[in-house]
Formats: sequence, structure tokens, C-alpha cells
Amino acid sequence: MDATFSIVRLGRGGLPRLRALNRLFAVAFKDPQAYGSAPPNDPYLADLLAHDDVHVLVAVSGGTVIGGLTAYELAKFEQARTEVYIYDLAVDEAHRRQGVATALIRKLQAIAKRRGAHVIFVQADHGNDPAIALYERLGEREEVLHFDIPV
Repeated sequence: MDATFSIVRLGRGGLPRLRALNRLFAVAFKDPQAYGSAPPNDPYLADLLAHDDVHVLVAVSGGTVIGGLTAYELAKFEQARTEVYIYDLAVDEAHRRQGVATALIRKLQAIAKRRGAHVIFVQADHGNDPAIALYERLGEREEVLHFDIPV
């Protein structure tokens, strides 16, 4: 397996790679319903990719998206600062354990630092041992409860 890849931050013109990333997320998270049942139209996605506080990073090898993450900056009220939340992060199964996820997070760290963010945070599900090990290696673990509140 070729372990060479590059990390690219997607902008307004990154729609094909964003759609490829969503397909990768659907497979990696075993959730085709969430990632494929109602895909947003191109203008919506292009507008989202144009936001300075929305970060979509992809790992590309040989022209193929092999991993990626989506992250959002959150402006805080208790202090004049932002935090960056990694919403999704996945690597194609054939490219795991090659430093792709770490490289994606390192690139996000550089972006967050340039933008003056206070911290990056991410959730991991119980039982997702590879993700938990990665995040423990890169940061401090907090035990929290997550709740979804319907609207």
C-alpha cells in the first residue's frame, strides 16, 4: 500500500472531493442513510465551504480521497475566544494505521493556531478503541455525557 498522501483544505471549488468524503463517511460510519439519503445541493455546499470557520480537510492519495475531517469553529461567550469541534473524522479502511488521521488533526491544529482558537475538541463513541487511542495520544481525555435533544 502506498503511504504517500497530501492533506488539502477544501474551499468553494472542492465539491467533488467533499462528495467523495461524504461517501467515505457513509461507509466508515456504516450510516448510508445520514450521508446519502438527502445530499445538499451544490450551492449550499459551496457556500458552506466558503465559510472561514468551517474546516473540511481531506487526505488525497493518487487523486483519491482516502480520509478526511469536518470541523467547526464555535465562538464562545465566557471569553473572547473560539473552540474548534471535530464533527466527523474517518479514514478509508485500506489506509488506516498509516498516519492519515494524525496528519489531518495536525493540519487542523495549524489552522486553529493561525485563527487564534483556544482548543480543538472531539467526541468518540464507547467501543471505538482506535479513535479513543488516537485522541488520547493527541490530547486530554474528559468523561462527558452527550445528549441529542429533538427540535
